[in-house]
This record gives sequence, C-alpha cells and structure tokens, in this order.
Amino acid sequence: MTPSTTLPRLAGGLLASLLLLAGCSVAPTYERPAVATPAAFKEAAPADANWKPAEPADEASRGEWWTVFRDPALNRLERDALAANQDLAAAAARLGQARALEQAAHAARLPQIGVGFGPTRQRPSPASQGLPADADTRTSTLWRGQASIAYEVDLFGRLGSAEDAARLDAERNLALFGATLLALQADVAQAYFLIRELDAAQALYVDAVKLRTDTVQLLQRRFDEGDIAELDLARARSELSAARSESLGLARQRAVAEHALAILLGKSPAEFALPAMPLRRLSVDVPAGLPSALLERRPDIAAAERAMAAANARVGVARAAWFPRLSLTGALGYESGGLGDLFKYASRSFVLGPLVGTALSLPVFDGGARDAGVKQARAAYDEDSARYRQTVLQAFREVEDNLVQLRLLGEQHREQDSAVSAAERAARLARLQYREGAVSYLNVIDSERSVLQQQRLAVGLDGERARSTVNLIRALGGGWMPASG
Repeated sequence: MTPSTTLPRLAGGLLASLLLLAGCSVAPTYERPAVATPAAFKEAAPADANWKPAEPADEASRGEWWTVFRDPALNRLERDALAANQDLAAAAARLGQARALEQAAHAARLPQIGVGFGPTRQRPSPASQGLPADADTRTSTLWRGQASIAYEVDLFGRLGSAEDAARLDAERNLALFGATLLALQADVAQAYFLIRELDAAQALYVDAVKLRTDTVQLLQRRFDEGDIAELDLARARSELSAARSESLGLARQRAVAEHALAILLGKSPAEFALPAMPLRRLSVDVPAGLPSALLERRPDIAAAERAMAAANARVGVARAAWFPRLSLTGALGYESGGLGDLFKYASRSFVLGPLVGTALSLPVFDGGARDAGVKQARAAYDEDSARYRQTVLQAFREVEDNLVQLRLLGEQHREQDSAVSAAERAARLARLQYREGAVSYLNVIDSERSVLQQQRLAVGLDGERARSTVNLIRALGGGWMPASG
C-alpha cells in the first residue's frame, strides 16, 4: 500500500469516527434536586367540601379564580388589566425574545446556504506563477457566481446542549409570564378590595358626620335656650370636625388607591373612576391542598426549575469546548475572467472544504479559558439550584402565612363583632342617661367615639380578610375552580 493511498484512507477513517460522535453529548444528566416537602401545611384547616383544586400542572390554565368572589366589577377590571397592562405586555415581549433565541439555536444545527455574485480584481505574484522575481505579471478580473454551504457537525453535543439551554430558557420565560400574570391578577384584586374597604369606612364616617351634625344642631338650640353649658356644645363641634377630617383623610387614601388601580389597568388616572361601593364581608374559604402540589402549580417555582435545567445544559456546552469541532464547507458555481463568459458550461467550478482555516479544529492552549468556562457553568448551576430550593421554601412560607392570617382573622372577626355590639349598646345607654341628667355629655362623646372606632376596626378586618384570601390563592398558584354540583 502506497503512502498516497494510505493518507486518504486514514483521513476517511478519522472523518467516519468523528461523524459517529455526532450527537454524543457530554452534558451531565439532569435531575431535579430533592427538596424537603412537608406532608401537610402546619396552619391548614380541614378542606371545604365546596372546593377542589384544578389539575396541578404549571402549564395548565390558571382559570379565572377571581370569579369566586362573585363580583361583576372585579371581573371586569381583571379583563381590562389582561388586555392593557404594560408589565404583562413586557413579559410577553420577553417570552417572544426567548422563543426567537430558541429558534436561532435550532438554526445553528442546520446547514447554512448562501449565494453570492461579484468580481475579484487580483494580480498574482511572480513567485506564485513560477517566474523570476523581476517578472511582470498582469492584473486580471475574475467574476464569480456561487452558492455556498456550511455545516458544523454536532460533535459531543455542543450545539444540541446549546439548543436545549435555549429551549429551557423559553420555558422559563413562559413560566415567568405566568407568574407575572398571576401577580397582576392578584394585585388588581387587592387594589380593588382596598378601595372597597375605604368605601365602607367612608360610609361609616358619612353616617357619623350626619349624626354629629344633628347633635350639634340640637345642642345649639338647647344652649340658645339656656338648658346646657357651652362646654357640651364645644365638645360636640370638636367631634363633628374630627369626623369630617377623618372622612377627608379616607377620601385622600381612596384617590391614591384608585390611581394605583388605574395604572394596573393600563390607563392614566385621569381616565379611570370607580364608583363607590362599600365592601361586604367575604365568605370564601380556600383549601390549601398538599404542599407537594406547589412544586407543580406555582409558576415561579417552575421558572426556577427551568433555569436550573438550562444551566445544566450550559455545563455541556462548556465541556464540549475541550473536544474537536468539525465544520464542513463548500462552494459550487461559476467563475470566469469575463462577465460574458461567467455562466458558460466551461466556467463551472467548485470548492470542497474550508475556504479559510481548517475543517477540524481543536485549541491546544488557551491559558485556562475552557477550564474557567466549565467552572463558571457549574457555579451557575449551583446558584440556580440554591435559588430553586429558596423559591420552594418561600412558597411554603407564603402559604403558611396566609393560612394563619385567615384562621386567626376568623376568630378575630367574631370577637370584633362582639365589641361592636357592646359599644353600640353602651352608646345607647349613655345617650339615655344623658337625657335623664345622670351623666355628662362627655360620656356620650366617649361612647359614640368607641362605636365608630370598633366599626372601623371591623371594616379593616373585612378588607384584610379579602386581601389575605387573594394572597392565599396567589401563594397556591391560582387556578382554583368551584366544585361542580
């Protein structure tokens, strides 16, 4: 066997071996890290038979969970926010970018084909033509019209790992879009219930102002008739002014809350107004379900897990830098010295192999850059793993927080209702005793002030319970649907 035949055979054998390696990946096998999951929530109460959770899967539809409050105004606001909120539009744009990057990573695994046309003006050196150094060579024009093709064989899974990482990034952005959507829905509901709580408090002060206005008028007549001292009238006027001041403060808070809600809806505050409607006490109980369901239901947990999987794929990309890269290139077309002869049969030409560089390349010394790349990729994976575990722990905490809030709020409501009833009875007795002359007007003022204070606390608990219910649904990943009868 001659050397001239041995070399091509060795090259062919090497090329065949490299092609067999195409598709072999050096990326580590991905396994979701284990997290400690309790068997049940510490603060959970027995589940209400009137409710059931939707199928626990992050890709499942979240559902219009806010409809459980049976509030048409809230339903309308949620639809408006979905259509016009700019944070949601930005999240959708980020998802579009991630999907485009996934498409680009997939395109890198396909052959790249291009066409070109144009002249080359050149003058060869005398040495390249085998002429003396002082020989005169002629300048010529070479016209080319060619199609080129380039393809990188995916040795050791470098391109495949990069595509996997891009795909997982797109899935992460899809989960983040779901998290943004759920946060928006919850923020709209919370802002709405805050405004309704302020409306309920405002209604209390409207009644208080009317009652104290009537009282001032009555005491003014009695003072004019000489039946009472001016002290009682001055105290009554002070209470009236204080009630009006509190009413103005509530109006200020409501205006600010309404402006915030307008922004969530994608509107300017000037073009949005919400009619006043006092909050009514909610009777919605949401079961917590099983803690393990959070790992599938919450979009932020899904996003953290997908980020971790993408980091694992990038470890494979970094490892593949240690192995050879094989790029196959070629060109086919026409070339001639004159434009008129360019597309003649005799002008055909082709090039098989790299026009510049080599087909098979492997860095020998890079000062430790490849080793640093692998270390950086592994450290990024470790960081994402820690973030995933922390996200799960935070999710458990949020559920527990809102469960205990709702449980204790229920007990607090019962005690507060008793306090309101007792304060109202004390006020009636004080007014009766004042008319009989048994007590001073100061007792009446104190008792009426106590009634207003206890009623205000009750309204605040109603609002807090509504917002805690929204927070619990958000912490559980949303998507709750009422059980069918």
